Amino acid sequence: MNRRTALLLVLALALAACGSKDAGKRYFMTGTIKSLDPTMKVATVDAGKIGDWMDAMTMDYQVKPDAEFAKLHVGDKINATVVVKDPTYYITDVSVVQK
Repeated sequence: MNRRTALLLVLALALAACGSKDAGKRYFMTGTIKSLDPTMKVATVDAGKIGDWMDAMTMDYQVKPDAEFAKLHVGDKINATVVVKDPTYYITDVSVVQK
């Protein structure tokens, strides 16, 4: 293996390691949408306990991507994934539970 190939391999491995560290922790969440802010793409959710990260409470969550936010309505009961990258967090993979 020549030097250039070895250097590219080392760089690729370093980039892969950086990406995996930045993935954040993921937690399952259930809750009810209390309000929506379409400008900021933020949902206020009354959620149950979220793993070992958060006790049950009502708080604001940014929703990513925009397509996930678009399917929400006040009063919806949801299941979602909370992604925590201290100090930030957001919800994704949202599914509205049938009423």
